[in-house]
Amino acid sequence: MSSIVHPTGLFDNSSRNYKHIQAIPLAAAMGAEIRGVDLSNVSDEAFAEIEDAVYRHKLIYFRDQDISFEDHENLTLRLGEFGTDAYTTGVEGHENIQPVIKEATTNTKMVFGSGWHTDSAFLEIPPSIALNYGKDMPPYGGDTMFANSVLAYNSLSDAMKEMLAPLKVWMSGQRVVAAMQAEKAAKEGKVGNLGNIELDVDTQKNIEGFYHPLIRTHPITGEKSIFVDKTYACGIEGFKDEEAAPLLKYLGDFVTQESFTCRLRWESKTFIIWDNRICMHQAFNDYDGFRREMYRATVMGERPE
Repeated sequence: MSSIVHPTGLFDNSSRNYKHIQAIPLAAAMGAEIRGVDLSNVSDEAFAEIEDAVYRHKLIYFRDQDISFEDHENLTLRLGEFGTDAYTTGVEGHENIQPVIKEATTNTKMVFGSGWHTDSAFLEIPPSIALNYGKDMPPYGGDTMFANSVLAYNSLSDAMKEMLAPLKVWMSGQRVVAAMQAEKAAKEGKVGNLGNIELDVDTQKNIEGFYHPLIRTHPITGEKSIFVDKTYACGIEGFKDEEAAPLLKYLGDFVTQESFTCRLRWESKTFIIWDNRICMHQAFNDYDGFRREMYRATVMGERPE
């Protein structure tokens, strides 16, 4: 076992002694590399350990994986039904595999996945698990940061936990829609592009969003987490905007403080899986001049409780 406990003592990211995989912790706050697995041919016993590692480490990743769209689909379906993607259409013949591509010749201020967020938090049923395959990645840049919102919740005072417990946060895509409209004018009934990604957005539905528990409970692990991010959390039920704004800012900053995060450095043929219920993440736009080709899929979740 690789032992690594967070300095607060509130999260244990140590790896288990698995029989079919090896987990190497990435940071004290979360994350682990999984070794000894070919994702194009995974036994049921090894996949059970992979699923356990997702819930334990929150984010896991695999290097040097050669997988097809079919492999990506099969891995996703072993965790549940395909989730809803709120922004893009899938690749031809594989509608649930979403391309996230930026060509070397493309210069843009905003890239898909920028800003701290939980994927599609504004949906009634946000995705539970996300699975991304970095097929062709830049030699440097384009890292993804992740934040452990379970560790963040555990670090709150008891009084703050009690105050937040009954609150509901309004998750809305209004900021993202506005940013996309500013980045490129609407064309052909669609709301612009981010880099080379054509976006197909139900604008009004995404802006309306949903109210979800600000403190949510994980349906499998029972862990509580702060369900607030810096992209989609736009209000609190029953609060005036000027009342909600400072609390949401505090929580967004609190969850994403450096000590609760890990940083994934991509390499070509890296496959990652993370628990979208309790992870925030953000991508960096620091690789102009290099091509970045990624594919993503999500698992259907449940309405947060």
